[in-house]
Amino acid sequence: MARCPHCRQTYKPERMGQKCCKVIDCIIKAGQSRKAKEAEKQAKAERAAFKVRKEAAKQSKTLQAEAQAAINAYRRYQDIASGHGCIDCGQPFEPQKPGGSVDAGHYLSRGSHPHLAFVEMNINAQKKNCNRPGGTTAAAHRLGMIARYGLAAVEALEADTTPRRYRADDYRAIRDTYRAKLKELKHEQLI
Repeated sequence: MARCPHCRQTYKPERMGQKCCKVIDCIIKAGQSRKAKEAEKQAKAERAAFKVRKEAAKQSKTLQAEAQAAINAYRRYQDIASGHGCIDCGQPFEPQKPGGSVDAGHYLSRGSHPHLAFVEMNINAQKKNCNRPGGTTAAAHRLGMIARYGLAAVEALEADTTPRRYRADDYRAIRDTYRAKLKELKHEQLI
């Protein structure tokens, strides 16, 4: 004996694979649900294909911005999770503040040192008012870097002039790597 999923009546299947009783309404509903499942499967395949086409059509500037956003989010969260304060003033962050209170500040700016835009040590969590114009000075930032990483590491970063050329696939790799790292770090915090 089996139970019809549509009218909930019990019936005895007469053939292998019979999904519902022999009432016409149930047979029609079974056919409609099968068609709906097939349509959903086709729509899902179309959405996946569209997503692939959309990703392939992204320009390098868009991918660069996505990669920068991913590494910045990772570095902000990493500094907050490890208990570090602002790299400039040393004060603790207020991440629950509406609009956030944390920026990912670059010690050596992306404008004058684009080759260091994706170097983790160059990116640190800063309070928004320290990172914005009129905030703390570059000297205060340097002192915070020396306190956190040491003088030798900071001087090595300042002396780094290695050219780095990124292509679209490099930006995708950076973006995906740091999104995965952030996800893993958040998962570790929950455990």
